[in-house]
Amino acid sequence: MSHTTRSSRLPEQPRPDQDAGPGPESGRAGGTPAGAAPDTPADTDTPPTAPDVPVVPDVPAVDAPEDGAADSAPDGPARPGDDEDRAPDQRAAPGQDTDAVEILDATPRPDHGGDTEPDTEPKSLEASAAPEEAVSPDDSAAPEEAAASKEAVTPEEAGAVAGPPAPPGRSGRRGWRVTHPRVARGVTLGTTVLAGVLVLFALVVPNRLDRLSVAAFLRIPAEGVLLAALLLALPPRPRRIVSYVVGALLGLLTVLKLVDMGFYSVLVRPFDLVLDWSLFGNAADWVRESFGRTGEVVALIAVVALVVALLVLMTLAVARLTDVMVRNRPVAGRTVLVLGTAWITCVTLGVQFTGVPVASQLDARIVQNRVRQVQAGLHDGEVFERQASVDAFADTPPDQLLTGLRGKDVLFTFIESYGRTAIDDPAMSRQIDTALTQGNSRLKSAGFSSRSGWLRSPVTGAGSWLAHSTFLSGLWIKNQQRYRSLTTSDRSTLTSYFRKTGAWRTVGIVPGVRRAWPEGRFFGLDHIYDSEHLGYKGPYFSWTPVPDQFSLEAFERLEHGKKDRGPMMAEIILASSHNPWAPVAHMIDWNDLGDGSVFEKIKKEGKDPKEVWKNPESVRTEYRRAIEYSLHSLTEYVEKYGDKNTVLVFLGDHQPVPTVTAGSTSRDVPVTIVAHDPKVLDRVSDWGWTDGLKPADNAPEWRMDTFRDRFLTAFGPHPEGSAATASKP
Repeated sequence: MSHTTRSSRLPEQPRPDQDAGPGPESGRAGGTPAGAAPDTPADTDTPPTAPDVPVVPDVPAVDAPEDGAADSAPDGPARPGDDEDRAPDQRAAPGQDTDAVEILDATPRPDHGGDTEPDTEPKSLEASAAPEEAVSPDDSAAPEEAAASKEAVTPEEAGAVAGPPAPPGRSGRRGWRVTHPRVARGVTLGTTVLAGVLVLFALVVPNRLDRLSVAAFLRIPAEGVLLAALLLALPPRPRRIVSYVVGALLGLLTVLKLVDMGFYSVLVRPFDLVLDWSLFGNAADWVRESFGRTGEVVALIAVVALVVALLVLMTLAVARLTDVMVRNRPVAGRTVLVLGTAWITCVTLGVQFTGVPVASQLDARIVQNRVRQVQAGLHDGEVFERQASVDAFADTPPDQLLTGLRGKDVLFTFIESYGRTAIDDPAMSRQIDTALTQGNSRLKSAGFSSRSGWLRSPVTGAGSWLAHSTFLSGLWIKNQQRYRSLTTSDRSTLTSYFRKTGAWRTVGIVPGVRRAWPEGRFFGLDHIYDSEHLGYKGPYFSWTPVPDQFSLEAFERLEHGKKDRGPMMAEIILASSHNPWAPVAHMIDWNDLGDGSVFEKIKKEGKDPKEVWKNPESVRTEYRRAIEYSLHSLTEYVEKYGDKNTVLVFLGDHQPVPTVTAGSTSRDVPVTIVAHDPKVLDRVSDWGWTDGLKPADNAPEWRMDTFRDRFLTAFGPHPEGSAATASKP
């Protein structure tokens, strides 16, 4: 019995509603009347043709199978045992060619899940009669006769046998693929290409914006080669599960890379999976205060949508590429082998393209670094606790603290984002140098002298409160976890030591604080003036709630200018030079400040931050103008309101964002001591600092956490032990 399954149709048979008598349609293929001799010479070896197939009743056409039924439909020789799988009325009679049974096979069978080939036309069930009615045992002529009969069927007859087409809309979910095969192939190819591009992007995209280049995407990712080999080697069910897991993880890794881009762009470091989650709240606050509530909502929705889309699309992309590889296993296997060999060769020879290695291990290194980062983050609390337990001045009696400053008004002032770039960068150094030179001249005219040096901040780009805490506590506060640990401890700060002596009233001018700030008690401040308690009725300048000139005037009005007061220590934070640096206020007459309403007009004259940030050079220009404004505000205040007991220590908290620093990796910030009494500066004469408000390039560079102990040592008795020893991060 033949097991060949072919796609040719049976000759058309008379139907009940047709005349079964002799005629062109009731004869044999080719139009030969029934019973006539074949159109071949009598002496040929051609065997007689098989008798006509008996008439079978007309049966309605079968609907096209649903999607998913194509996977189990065999496209080739029938498998042994197929006849046994059929129902008794579907098995071929002895000697019957399986072409006569093919139509029956198009119908779903329970043991095969109803799978059929979706891309073939619906087949007629005219041959569904019982075997004894369809073919008699006498019809078991030679297979060659049956083949010859089938090959004689004309296209018109074949179409007639197939029966009428299925009604529109009955072809299932993949019907459009049948009716529009070119579109279907285009969609399939396009989807596969997009999946490949998305996965390649995830594997080779850097986690820093400054490393994005064409060469970055012309690399061979080792992770991709290994994952492809793994997926090809796995059995079907585990392969499907692994493809979903790999896709989800690759999506998460891509999200992490995008977050890293943001962190490198602002903080010049990657996102810390353990310690940095709280910074998202600060970022949302900055967006709201800079671009309004609408801007914050739009940004939040965009971020959430991007994360969800990446996770879903990456999972689907990996699953699709896995299916393509499995369907083309030989080609996929050879491709993996070639890419693996090429990767090893490129690593061995050190092949690079425009300075970028062709053989990439980026993702593996990122994961490895994050594992180490997580381990360090989990143990950072223990390390910090040991460091915080050491305080060289903890047991110093109050009457022996800060004896060299008794009777002085000491002002510790932070200038937001005042970094070394402002002084060293040629694009802005000339204007900043002019501002410092003019300020120095005014102060000298008022009887003040100054010394300047450099401090290395624990942060860059943002995180001012971490820098403030480092400066005041003498500990390296490099993350939010350390900040929380510090502010809930009993560690003494520079400001709290002033309060501990009982010789100073301690106040804080913190215009950047616009909500409850319980940490303020930790810093030992008797009174705190935030943005709501400075008497300011003017507008915000983007993030900046209060212009620097008004903050200093409020300090004079609320504290420093009071009559019959005692010595005072103040922590003052100037925020006008905070990112985004637009619009920027400018100096006006101190007597015209009033309640700050005058700044409404000044703000309208300023620039829109959205326009400024379209061009990096514009950002750098506005940053420079903001620093100039802060320096002018401070030096004019000391010139106008300072006296012989005034001691000013002012410094930057951190460098600005990389858009401004233009690739500089320095974390140095200027620090300056200004005093009217020469004896104050004599106490720090051995520091080696530069005369004036501008530190020299070769001026000493100290870590910011060393300043507290150096300052307490210089202006008080030297405690036993290493008073100036810095804690290590």
